[in-house]
Amino acid sequence: MNNRIHEAFDRKKKGLLNIYFTAGYPTLDATVPVLQALSAAGADLIEIGMPFSDPLADGPVIQQSSTAALANGMNMRVLFHQLQGIRESVPETPILLMGYLNPVMQFGVENFCREAAAVGVDGVILPDLPLDDYVAEYQEIFRRHNLRPVFLITPQTAPARIRRIDELTDSFLYLVSGPGTTGGANTQAEGVQDAYFQRIEDMQLRNPRLIGFGIGDKASFQHACQYAEGAIIGSAFIRALEGAEDAPAAATRFVSSVLN
Repeated sequence: MNNRIHEAFDRKKKGLLNIYFTAGYPTLDATVPVLQALSAAGADLIEIGMPFSDPLADGPVIQQSSTAALANGMNMRVLFHQLQGIRESVPETPILLMGYLNPVMQFGVENFCREAAAVGVDGVILPDLPLDDYVAEYQEIFRRHNLRPVFLITPQTAPARIRRIDELTDSFLYLVSGPGTTGGANTQAEGVQDAYFQRIEDMQLRNPRLIGFGIGDKASFQHACQYAEGAIIGSAFIRALEGAEDAPAAATRFVSSVLN
């Protein structure tokens, strides 16, 4: 079954921009206006972070936004309520939810997938979801609701595991650019990093690739796009929202600064 993620990669073969932001940040009611502004400004995919008190893969910028969003009153039920009707104003742009397994399990995986599909979510990224658990317990639930899982690949991921991930998903592969958490300075030498990107490209995997972690501006975005179909920006965008009096206007400016 086709979905909006496929359609985005069919529409645009190269240079896709995926923007991540935290639901309920900088204010509780900012979620939908920011989402609409990102889509209108030209973001090709949008990840909405589900705030969690212990976000293991997230650097300090996204952690801080999660803490603020939780204090603002954001939770999964509020998020699904906010997203009702979003497909009337954002009909084509793929929307993915990114977060951690614990809150999803507390909500109930079946309930989560049903609610996500009902509001028009296309994919889910749960960095701490073990691959074997996904296959054994959740794969059929995701399929039933036409939700595409996205798994992370790092420079340390073994080739056999990369091929298994490529078989198990039908969306895109999330290439983590180097060690560490989101938003940090990239500790890998650029040559080492490029060799890793090239190694993945040479595997001729069936899913397209987006590179994330450490991508923050036009130059790093364009560099990443040399080795993949596109790239993901999170922490740099969260910083652009911090203290913004007009969050949608800040979103529009940020996307323009990367794409134009």
